[in-house]
Amino acid sequence: MKLEFDHVAVAVPSLDGFRTALERITGLEGSPPERVASQGVDVCFVGPVEIMESHGPDTPVGRFLTRRGPGLHHIAYRVESVPDTMEELRGEGFEFTQAEPAVGRGGHRVAFLHPASTGGVLIEFLDGGETPGVDPDPDRP
Repeated sequence: MKLEFDHVAVAVPSLDGFRTALERITGLEGSPPERVASQGVDVCFVGPVEIMESHGPDTPVGRFLTRRGPGLHHIAYRVESVPDTMEELRGEGFEFTQAEPAVGRGGHRVAFLHPASTGGVLIEFLDGGETPGVDPDPDRP
């Protein structure tokens, strides 16, 4: 299995405060916010840092913020095939948070290793292509 580091994600109560601070610290301009309805978040990137704001307390990121507060949410790696990666890692005894890949930002297929399998850190795998025929965010105008 070939892994390529993609990004780290930080959960925050509001995109604006951390985005502004990170832009000033790094000198990089953040991407425009993007709604990912399937994951219940708005996101933007400043370099390889994904900043995530929850749509509410009943979303995965909302529950994370309630339990742990703002901070590192996950580490993401790009893989050739999310389904193949899931099959291989399940064969090695790893557990995922879902049975099948989900649709993430930009239509990428994504899957998350359960933190119980990794010593407490959520790990995301995403593949490079969009999922054919799937609108990544049906709520986006």
